[in-house]
Amino acid sequence: MSRPYRVLVLNQISTAGLERLPADLYETGKDLAEPDAVLVRSADMHAMTIPASVRAIGRAGAGTNNIPVKAMSERGVPVFNAPGANANAVKELVLAGMLMAARNLPAALRFVDGLDPETPDMDKLVEDGKKAFAGFELAGHTLGVIGLGKIGCLVADAAIRLGMEVIGHDPEITVDAAWSLPSQVRRANSVAELLRASHFVSLHVPLVPATRHLIGAQALEHTRQGAVLLNFSREGVVDETAALAALDSGRLRQYVCDFPGPIINGRRHVIALPHLGASTREAEENCAVMVADQLRDYLENGNVRHSVNFPDAVSPRESGYRLAIANANVPNMLGQISTAMASAGLNIHNMLNRSRGEMAYTLVDVDSAVPDVVVSSIAAIQGVLSVRYLPARG
Repeated sequence: MSRPYRVLVLNQISTAGLERLPADLYETGKDLAEPDAVLVRSADMHAMTIPASVRAIGRAGAGTNNIPVKAMSERGVPVFNAPGANANAVKELVLAGMLMAARNLPAALRFVDGLDPETPDMDKLVEDGKKAFAGFELAGHTLGVIGLGKIGCLVADAAIRLGMEVIGHDPEITVDAAWSLPSQVRRANSVAELLRASHFVSLHVPLVPATRHLIGAQALEHTRQGAVLLNFSREGVVDETAALAALDSGRLRQYVCDFPGPIINGRRHVIALPHLGASTREAEENCAVMVADQLRDYLENGNVRHSVNFPDAVSPRESGYRLAIANANVPNMLGQISTAMASAGLNIHNMLNRSRGEMAYTLVDVDSAVPDVVVSSIAAIQGVLSVRYLPARG
């Protein structure tokens, strides 16, 4: 039997996830030479030298900004994440954020913390002071949700159950997300339309060039007077300078986010939490289990699920010999691969090819063992990024 797969672990990963990698097939640790894969949470991989042996990277979370995804794509290395695994944790924190803003809880807590417990007339101080923190109830108010993936759908559903009206906007909504979305959610045709209608606005979009400063000065001009803006997606989705200006003018009532920083820390009407979105025991376990399962299926079978840079490609094994090939999405690639195998007298039992943008990925089940020379000849085809030969282990 060949050596165990080596998985380099860069952060503290939940034991529940690591246990998905059986000890007889996998070696995990923080100091492994020539790892086959990397498991990471928040560690910044942009500055590190990623060994040439790495065939896959798994992020135990949703965002992959800490991983050099483009460079990995050029090497034919998939980057996996765990979309939706922390969705309930984030949903609950969004609800907490709305309640903190509506009921002025942070300021009320600071007031109570400042009371001297030895003061004889504390009851009177409390009664007199509480008037400054009177808030309002969520029921009957409108929540606008921008981004209707797993988290956005859960937030929308929870808000409806609390008696809120919900309006949503997501031009990229998937079929699965659409099925999950409560029927009571009204559709906004634009961000501006949503902002005008909403007392609360919750953001649930990835940070990509199109969403950087999605909520900036121009967008905030459309915001309903006194609205609460909640950002539990990514820091750069909101232009913080513009948000502070909107707070100063009264356009925004409060800005609630999970991203402390020098621009907003300590500012009036800002509630900033220390990256607590996925910081629950359940979320960390869910993310670790999900990404560990994805890594294992890829390393052992070549199957791709939930990669941010590869197409999904899942095919049950129909033989003991499989090739997994990542290549540029260009014409005649399948023809060249098939020709290289036919020239060696190999019979293709089954083939699955998927593409995503500039990336294509092919799984080939073969009826007999594939010689090294054939693997090398396929790897030499212009545009092929990586080739993995996956004979069944046993």
